[in-house]
Amino acid sequence: MSETPFSGVKPGAATSRDPRTWSRAKRNRYGWFMTFSLLFLMMLSWADKAVLGIAAVPLMKQLGITPEQFGLVGSAMFLTFGVAQIVAAPIANKVSSKWILLVLCLLWSVAQVPILLFASLPALWASRLLLGAGEGPLAPVLMHGIYKWFPEKKGATPAALASSGVTLGIVAFAPVLAWVIGAFGWQTAFALLAIVGLVWSVFWVIVGKEGPYTSRKAEQEIDGVAPEESPVVAETKIRYWRTILSPSWIFAVLASFFGYWTFTLAMSWGPAYFQNVLGFSGQQSGAMIALPAAWGTIATVGLSALTQRLHVRGVPTRKARGWVLGGAGTFAGACLVAATMTTSPILSITLMVFGFGTAPALFAITYLVVAELTTIAQRGANLSIANAVLTTGGVFAPAVSGFLIGGAATPGDGYRAAFALAGGLMLAFGVLALLFVNQQRDRRRLGLDVAASHTLEAPAPAVEAEATSLEAAAKP
Repeated sequence: MSETPFSGVKPGAATSRDPRTWSRAKRNRYGWFMTFSLLFLMMLSWADKAVLGIAAVPLMKQLGITPEQFGLVGSAMFLTFGVAQIVAAPIANKVSSKWILLVLCLLWSVAQVPILLFASLPALWASRLLLGAGEGPLAPVLMHGIYKWFPEKKGATPAALASSGVTLGIVAFAPVLAWVIGAFGWQTAFALLAIVGLVWSVFWVIVGKEGPYTSRKAEQEIDGVAPEESPVVAETKIRYWRTILSPSWIFAVLASFFGYWTFTLAMSWGPAYFQNVLGFSGQQSGAMIALPAAWGTIATVGLSALTQRLHVRGVPTRKARGWVLGGAGTFAGACLVAATMTTSPILSITLMVFGFGTAPALFAITYLVVAELTTIAQRGANLSIANAVLTTGGVFAPAVSGFLIGGAATPGDGYRAAFALAGGLMLAFGVLALLFVNQQRDRRRLGLDVAASHTLEAPAPAVEAEATSLEAAAKP
């Protein structure tokens, strides 16, 4: 590959603030530094989501909250979650990812203030609504930011690492938050997360930078990729509604909608189930939610590696991604349904770990499918729209489950009904994704493939390599 003036070290490049003038090695090192920084941000985001469930039992007891009320509080965050993503969608293509991410993290910290000042049900509502507004746009903006630090063919691993924060955040923070709640009270856990968010914001102001790979042309200039060496891509804008109404978009996003429903159910009601039904202590219950999250990390990385391996071997993305997405959803749903039918507590917990833990692995592959159905210029907005829709599953899961639990003859019956509903829906839409997700067909309909011969047997070229950098993603 030929060198250009941008690809080597130019005079003064050692001190330049423009990453385009850096050496490849320096640019790569800083890209990885940004990746690890954003990994922690993703982890913090999911710790903020999970803390309400970890604190559920003492919080409900102290404030006199019923299961129905708690379920509505759990859903409150997602009422603003999706709206914020829709608002941020056009902004993501125009404003620096650095500053958007900074504002989002500051909002998370401010969102904890009502709970710290007024321990009441209205304060919980206000806090979760504000938290949803801050966290909604995170995942697509974060992925868009990481894309800018790596060439299109080298972004899979860094994006996978950052996206694994969906589950790593719970693995790392859940035991700590459970201990803090047991030792110092549930409000202290919320204060701890606010402080960590403020510290990260200061850190990000100092070190955060925007990556140089903002377009295919920029990559050609920076790394010396000749135009003829790059895949042909149609850059004509596609109307958003055309992408959204394609069968691949609909069923990929719906599969993750119910995956999000399932994982949110685990985060909001899982600790209370372990404590109230299975008899574990509060600290043990809070820590146990890390089990499905740990499996979720393995599933996310493993399924993403599988999709990438299949793609590298020339398998069409309908199979490499669509079939993996549908198969994972079918497996997760079947495990969760089976968990409600067995009488063995150990087997039931094991099946729940696989069912709840596999659900977040669907998000990564859905992002990949969506990225294939749009142009590079419209990718950020399209990812935001898809994320807004799929994360709406979080609006329904806590509230619907709360009414099922509160209205059941026994708590155990209520939890089993909630788990069976989530598992059954995910199972059904996993099967539908297997049948109807076909990116090659829909790319041709959208006019994204210039050469039909490339779409019949080879993976879709338009944003194929760009989308590969989401290979193991895990924001909304």
